[in-house]
Amino acid sequence: MLHTTTVKTPVGDLYLVAKEDIVLAAGFKSIQSLIERMSPDDIEKDIKHVGKISVISDLVKDYLDGDLNALNAIKVRQAGAKFSQDAWKAMRKIPAGKVLSYAQLAKRAGSADAIRAAGTACGNNLIAPIIPCHRVIKTSGAIGNYGYGVKIKQWLLSHEGAL
Repeated sequence: MLHTTTVKTPVGDLYLVAKEDIVLAAGFKSIQSLIERMSPDDIEKDIKHVGKISVISDLVKDYLDGDLNALNAIKVRQAGAKFSQDAWKAMRKIPAGKVLSYAQLAKRAGSADAIRAAGTACGNNLIAPIIPCHRVIKTSGAIGNYGYGVKIKQWLLSHEGAL
């Protein structure tokens, strides 16, 4: 059974989809938009909306309350090609308050020439902000795009002390 919940944030609702203690999707649009993007292998018939998901909701709340490392304790899983998986692992290693360029992310994911693929991995990340694609910016230092809007990316980076 999948559990879904909504966490209020200063920049809108954060929606979470989890199976047991593993987050399969998270984002700022809607539960439905997350489920539509999930791998068919992870979608289940039984989906229950709950007030909170044990441990996960508390860790998200801790992050919002200022424990910037709280999201690191959340287990995640999403389908994707090997380079995307490597990029997502590299993103999770970017400390709160720090940023990487797409070029630096590509290098850390194992292919310095795969800058576009690093950007694609950010765009395809289904578990934001837990997999912190918001911490990836343009080489020029410009904030760059964010699937949930630049205002949310700016808030996350400001909350973490990177802006």
